[in-house]
Amino acid sequence: MKRMKLAFLFVLLVSFTGMAQEVTGTVYDDQNVPLPGASVQVKGSQTGAITDFDGNYTIEANTGDILVFSYVGFNTLEATVTGNTLNVTLQAGLELENVVVVGSRNANRTATDTPVPVDVLDVTALTQSTPQVTVTEILNYAAPSFTSNPQTISDGTDHIAPASLRGLGPDQVLVLINGKRRHKTGLVNVNGTFGRGSVGTDMTTIPSNSIARIEILRDGAAAQYGSDAIAGVINIVLKNTVNELQVDINTGANFTSEHSPQKTIDGEKVSLGLNYGLPIGKDGGFINFTGNFNFRGYTNRMQEWEGSIFNGYNSIERVAAASNYDTSLLLDDDLVDIFQFAGAAGITLNGDETKEELQNILSADVTESELSARGLERSDFNMRVGQSELRGAQFFANISIPLDETLEIYGFGGLSFKNGNAAGFYRLPNQSRSYTPAYPNGFLPKINSNIVDKSAAVGIKGMLGDWNVDFSNSYGKNEFLYRVTNSNNASLVNSTPFEADSGGFNYSENTTNFDMNRFFEDSMAGLNIAFGAEYRVENYAIIAGEEASYTQYNTLGNPHDPTDPNSLVPTDFFGNSRPGGIQVFPGFKPDNEINAFRNTIAGYFDVEADFTESILLSGAVRYENFSDFGGTLNFKLATRLKISENFNFRGGGQTGFRAPSLHQIHYSSTSTLFVDGIPNEVGIFPNTSRVARLLGIEPLKEETSIGATAGFTARVPSANLKFTLDGYLININDRVILTGQFDDNGNAELANLFQQSNATQAAFFANSVDTQTMGLDFVVDHKAHISDNVSLTNTLAFTFSETSVEKVKVPEAIANAGLSDTYFDPTSRIYLESAVPTTKGNLSHNVKVGDNWNFFLRNGYFGEVREATNEIDPTIDYTFGAKVITDLTVGYSFTQSATLTIGANNLLDVYPDKNDPAFRSSGRFIYSRRSVQFGQNGRYVFGRLTFKIK
Repeated sequence: MKRMKLAFLFVLLVSFTGMAQEVTGTVYDDQNVPLPGASVQVKGSQTGAITDFDGNYTIEANTGDILVFSYVGFNTLEATVTGNTLNVTLQAGLELENVVVVGSRNANRTATDTPVPVDVLDVTALTQSTPQVTVTEILNYAAPSFTSNPQTISDGTDHIAPASLRGLGPDQVLVLINGKRRHKTGLVNVNGTFGRGSVGTDMTTIPSNSIARIEILRDGAAAQYGSDAIAGVINIVLKNTVNELQVDINTGANFTSEHSPQKTIDGEKVSLGLNYGLPIGKDGGFINFTGNFNFRGYTNRMQEWEGSIFNGYNSIERVAAASNYDTSLLLDDDLVDIFQFAGAAGITLNGDETKEELQNILSADVTESELSARGLERSDFNMRVGQSELRGAQFFANISIPLDETLEIYGFGGLSFKNGNAAGFYRLPNQSRSYTPAYPNGFLPKINSNIVDKSAAVGIKGMLGDWNVDFSNSYGKNEFLYRVTNSNNASLVNSTPFEADSGGFNYSENTTNFDMNRFFEDSMAGLNIAFGAEYRVENYAIIAGEEASYTQYNTLGNPHDPTDPNSLVPTDFFGNSRPGGIQVFPGFKPDNEINAFRNTIAGYFDVEADFTESILLSGAVRYENFSDFGGTLNFKLATRLKISENFNFRGGGQTGFRAPSLHQIHYSSTSTLFVDGIPNEVGIFPNTSRVARLLGIEPLKEETSIGATAGFTARVPSANLKFTLDGYLININDRVILTGQFDDNGNAELANLFQQSNATQAAFFANSVDTQTMGLDFVVDHKAHISDNVSLTNTLAFTFSETSVEKVKVPEAIANAGLSDTYFDPTSRIYLESAVPTTKGNLSHNVKVGDNWNFFLRNGYFGEVREATNEIDPTIDYTFGAKVITDLTVGYSFTQSATLTIGANNLLDVYPDKNDPAFRSSGRFIYSRRSVQFGQNGRYVFGRLTFKIK
């Protein structure tokens, strides 16, 4: 021990007395090729440099200083300065852990040294070797704790898939870009999907070719970063490369056995990505641009509609239309025309039947004969059950302008455009919502989205004495507008439009941050202190659609007034009312419009102390005050114990919170929800509304949490192995859930309020339940150099998690009315507990052969899920079993600058277990649309060409 102290004092003495000198050198990769853009930093200081085009660097350092060399996709290397020249070679690796920004405010901390688990994904390497292209696709397969899959028949959620960590809600994970808060979307998920009732962040608006790496902090971090960080933090680090144009051309499609009758190949994808950077000044400044243009075709896994399509009245319509008769005249009470065409339609009548008798006769199912007469097949009445069609473009920039050696201005931001096209339920000709004079065979309505996402951040950082100071402002806005096409407003009958703007919503955040930190190298074995403040302004707005998109009209063509007995709604021949609003997504009304603001102010203090080289203790405290919810104080304490050079124990505990989003407080709309194929007009009323108070729904309050993590990291240098194992427990109180659908329950005032909203039922956001989530994360990395020309990287990663509802908090008034099961129904429980896999994992192998060949094989495990339903039938198996999805790619580099990669996602064409016939909705849903493991697209085959121009 005495020798160690003497050695330590000697190193300190040398560092203080050594003469400052200019150290130069070259950084090479493991193929002996110079690495441009590699980072070089004097350990324990803010002094750093970036290698030039030839891999050369120059830095001011003292003899005995330790230089830290790092580069995305390579293992970090530390080397001691012993002279004026220091050349190093970095080893490549596609691994889950590296140098990190999140989880610790100490700039020198690596992932295995952090007191909490942090994964690091090298996106540059993953986009070159794996089949996935978008950020959410990459994370879904590479990071088992992350879940996101395309949804189907779920309105806006078809266009923005919910994403989560550890099976918690999409709004319980905080997303950062370059360490700065990323704004949420304008969309709140209100349809039948995982994450129902939540608001997430759309990471697909960030082009993957603009990203250097993604850091995933798998631990609650509200005390460090603020609201939404109960499940963890995802930090996206943008590229800063210069003097290189990288072009990525990607194309592929689904070649699968489960294609629809209309298309044997679908889900076509095409993307073109460009990334280019320019140096600014001579001190490592840069500006890096990214452009991405992409198209994704729709998929359809419905095989054939099995239910009824035509009735006897439709047969009469067909015959009348063939005689050039105006079929809209068949609807009146003059029955002469019905008798006129009945015989030719094959319907025998006496000629003296009353309308009531005719209604009974003509309601008969004549689907098979009518299909033959019209030359149609059942599959002509299919829906589109699969991923939506999307086309978009994204533009991003990342910039750093050094003002001197210790001061820089930085900025980043982007603009994203996305146009989606999804279909709803087919409106059949024997339904009152299908006005057959306009659509004789019914119609398949389309939801078209127009999504614009824009963001910008700018800041200045540098040294103030010995302190690092960072002052920044970031702004982001997400706009989501709907246009419905191939549809109708049935209540307008002959005057119906076939398309209409349904309005939409937008959400924006403006966040100002001030942060300071300082590393005290001479205090104990190292002490880092950080503190700062944040001010955020949020805005949420709903925009009304065209009048015809939301209005139910009367027989005179005027907006229907339910309080006026003379205002009559048009009906079909059978007396069924024609519904108002544009079919599939009725527009937002002027009454739904809202323009809500709130502001938040926060302050934090963060300390991280290495008491010795073996003992690290970190703590954080944060106070945050919301203008609409008041203040909350949160804490975090974590430790890392270095048991040996290759074994660390780590653990932590924290409190957390999430304020209800402005969307959850103010959202309101009326939409058609299908339950077992039966349409219901469900109004979602604001939690602050009169309807909510009449039913006993209580005002919203914030979610609160207590969490803990414990685990270890271990290395076996002789075998090039690295292990991490972390267990976690998260208790969340007062989770905000979208309730089930309430009827008016005989209340006249409620019935009137429902009518005014064109709704027959009502749902609300409410603090409904307390939950507990526990689980285990396991990661193993292995590297091997099989020969001079062959290297192998293996990664095994698994997440085991389980969320259970511990308590349902039913308001007294609702419980007394016997509506507890409506307030929190079994479907809502399943969405929380088992609608996404509770067990996920992957085993990947990456083999490099010489300078030319790269082989990538990954088997992803997606655990079982349960069908989200309110039905309980002991004869039905509601569970869909676990599956393994295989990805295989082969890459060949023609030169150091050009690589062709071909391969497949889901190579073996694996599908989820099929739905029980009870849930197939007459053939619509062969596979579950509510509980999604990995999607239902089948085998995807692709080719990718990447080339660089320097």
